Amino acid sequence: MHPAWQEILREEKEKEYFQRLWDFVKTAYHETTVYPPKERIFHAFDAVAPEDVRCVILGQDPYHGPNQANGLSFSVNDGIAIPPSLRNMYKELVSDLGCPTPTTGNLEAWSKQGVFLLNTSLTVEAGKAGSHAKKGWEFFTDRVIEVLGKQDQPIVFILWGNHAKSKKSLIDTTRHLVLESVHPSPLSASRGFFGSQPYSQTNDWLTQQGRAPIDWCIS
Repeated sequence: MHPAWQEILREEKEKEYFQRLWDFVKTAYHETTVYPPKERIFHAFDAVAPEDVRCVILGQDPYHGPNQANGLSFSVNDGIAIPPSLRNMYKELVSDLGCPTPTTGNLEAWSKQGVFLLNTSLTVEAGKAGSHAKKGWEFFTDRVIEVLGKQDQPIVFILWGNHAKSKKSLIDTTRHLVLESVHPSPLSASRGFFGSQPYSQTNDWLTQQGRAPIDWCIS
């Protein structure tokens, strides 16, 4: 975790709910298979300091298949098949910005540019989507969203699907841009995700605010 995040979240980690959550997580890693690897739980917090975040893409919980989750929302490790929602994100990327279709599902290149790829739950049991929801992670990640919402620098928050949209109340929309649409899942992408142009909208707004745009194209 970046030192700036360590400092900001130190008190949060000392709270009783987080201590209970961390006890649960440690036990889960010991007794079951949990994703992402333990050393990657806070990977989203490694690459970028809070003040350098330009865009937040909010996911729900990590991928629950083998070798997929790497601590960044929607991202998978190199060499792993690109999941359906991410494939649809890439289709929109090609349509929106004309980028070549990425051949990797690893979104580290976005993260390094200040795209904060946050899941609302940071761990999950293998094969059991949502299994670590309502254990305390939501309180922790709500606090993270609130911290980002108080940054002096303007940020784009991308909220796909009803779960992500429920976090809108945590964001000061007078200072930050919120982009909302249905989730890129194959179940919903055709109902408003395709054609929503989140990547160009993000860059246009960041430029208007005097911040550098993001190079979304992944080689």
